[in-house]
This record gives sequence, C-alpha cells and structure tokens, in this order.
Amino acid sequence: GVYMVARNNILYTLSPFTLDLIVIIGLATALLAATIAVTQNDIKKVLAYSTVSQLGLMFLGLGVRAYTSGVFHMTTHAFFKALLFLAAGSVIHGLSGEQDIRNMGGLRKYLPITFATFLIGTLAISGLPPFAGFFSKDEILASAFAGNKIVWALAFFASILTAFYMFRLFFLTFSGTTRASEEVKHHIHESPTSMTMPLIVLAILSVIGGFIGIPSVLGGNHALNTFLSPVFNDSQALRQAHHVSHTTELILIAVVVALTLAVIFFAYNRYVKKKLVPTPEGVSLNTFHRLVYNKYYVDETYERIIVKPMNFLSKASDAVLERLLIDRLVNNTGRIVTWGGKTLRLIQTGNTGFYIFAMVISIIILMVVKTFA
Repeated sequence: GVYMVARNNILYTLSPFTLDLIVIIGLATALLAATIAVTQNDIKKVLAYSTVSQLGLMFLGLGVRAYTSGVFHMTTHAFFKALLFLAAGSVIHGLSGEQDIRNMGGLRKYLPITFATFLIGTLAISGLPPFAGFFSKDEILASAFAGNKIVWALAFFASILTAFYMFRLFFLTFSGTTRASEEVKHHIHESPTSMTMPLIVLAILSVIGGFIGIPSVLGGNHALNTFLSPVFNDSQALRQAHHVSHTTELILIAVVVALTLAVIFFAYNRYVKKKLVPTPEGVSLNTFHRLVYNKYYVDETYERIIVKPMNFLSKASDAVLERLLIDRLVNNTGRIVTWGGKTLRLIQTGNTGFYIFAMVISIIILMVVKTFA
C-alpha cells in the first residue's frame, strides 16, 4: 500500500481530499495499534501491532505529501522490524516455545547476542539517534508539523507510545530475574549461529540504514531523496510540500528525543526498578485498560457483524441452494441417465432374429414417415 501510493503519487497530489483522508486513516491506524501494543503480553503480538502502528506513520508521511519520507520509513522499518521479529523468534526458541513476556525476564545473561541485537532494534524503532528510525521518523514528524500542528501532536504521541511499549517489552524480557518455570530455566540457551548471524546483519543495518537519508539540517544531502526525485518531481512541481526552518526542525528533534528518553526512563522505573509485571490473563485495572487489552473488541465486532452472518448465510445456502437445488439437479440428472441406460439396455438382447425384426420395423417406420411427411 505504501509503495502503491508513493508510485502513483501524482494521482494523489491532484486529489487533496484523498491525501487528507490518508492522513486521517494513517493517524487513526498509528494510534489505535500503538495503544493496543501497550497492553499486549505476547511478544509477537506487541511487534505485530507495532508494525501496524508504524504503517500508520508511513501513510501519514504520504498524506502530508512527504512521499520520500514515507518510503524512507518503510525502508528503515524493514531493517529494525525484521530484526525485532527474528530476535523474538530467538527468544521463543531459547525458551522452548514460550511467548508470554510475563514468563520471561532476566534473559540478558542467557541470550547475550539476542539481547544486544534486540536492544539495537528497540532503540531504532524508538527513534533515537543515530539509529535508522530516528532519521525517517523525524522527517515524517517535521512534515506533519509544517502541515498541521494537531496532526503533528497526535503523530508525536504515537511515536512516544512506540518508545514506551517497545522498552516495556524489552525490560520485561531481558531485565530482572527470570520468571520462567524451573523446567524451562534448565533449557534456556542462546540460538545457533544460523539464527544469530541474521540478527547481527540486521542490527548493523538498523544502525547505519538511516544514513541514506541524512537531512540537510544535520549536514547531509539526503541520498535517498536524490535517488527518488525522478519519481516525485512532478508532484513537487505541482504542489510543494510544507517545510519548516532548520531552527524549528532542530527544536522539534530536541523535543522528540528528550521526551522519548523520558518515556524510556519511565518504562525503566516501572518495569526494572519497581519490577512491575502485567496483570494475569483476564484481570484488568479499569474499563479503559480492559478495552485496550481486548484490542477495542475489533475481533468480537468482526465476529458479530461479519463472521456469524456469513456462517448463517453459508448454512442457509447449504440447506436451500446446495441440498434442495444443486444436489437434486445433479442427482436427478444422474438418475435419468442411469434409468435411460437401464431402459435402452433391455433392447440389447443378443438375439440376431430380434435385431433383424427391429431393422425391418425401423425401415417401415422410415418409409411411412417419408411417404406422409
């Protein structure tokens, strides 16, 4: 979807209403998924909803006509999110299939390579310099600020939530003491080289990947923007995207980085110092927590308005269309063919005299028909 909008950018540039719609959907997606990720306890679910949230930010960049920024964030996100998912797989492998972060903790000493690479991925997705996510996320936020301050504030809030839920995941997984069962503790081990080598490669890309888009405010020439300029030249010539001054952008960077560090410290204080562990399954702190923990009941809503009606329609179609109409049509066709075969078989007696008699009768019928036709 991100590639499609970016590749067909001129069509979207010619339709400002569509771009505004993309901004709204991107923001809603980023915030909805980010708030859900804050309460999830499955290591893969946190990363999955994180991916949805980051996709929302990418579309936000496209919606504010910062097409290069949207593609840039998609590129850097590929590095650190692939790293995080594979690192999560390494954790699950080391814990014999365990995915609940409430049953983890203290894995730093058991999984040193996974720990180091997971930390790099977490820093990158949180948007801290000089990691890859910092450059691409900063561009999107700066473009949003230039276009609409409310949009920037909401996008910034989604960005801050990213730092919180990712470090919540990181601290609950690797810090403190191990909360795994005694049986699992005896089998915790670092993953083999075939699994850790890709982590190292992706960790390196998560560190240096952002350097392909160093903005001019930081002394770079944004190589990616130069590379993609032929694709976006017409859109830029038709309607220039909003920009902010270098001073404003530096202030925005400082604010974002400072508050991101504050949120990380808050997560550290909560999950490392205070050693808080998420509540048991099904136990919620309040109504809002329960709402978010259950993913705003999106699955249940789909179940009621789509799955159950479709099941009912399928059963009704099976009973009426399939059994009463189609089955009877097919079965009766087969019965007619079978009956016809059995009936015609009666005249196949094997008696030569009967065949001659039938031939004579047939000739007489043909002659009569020919005569009176």
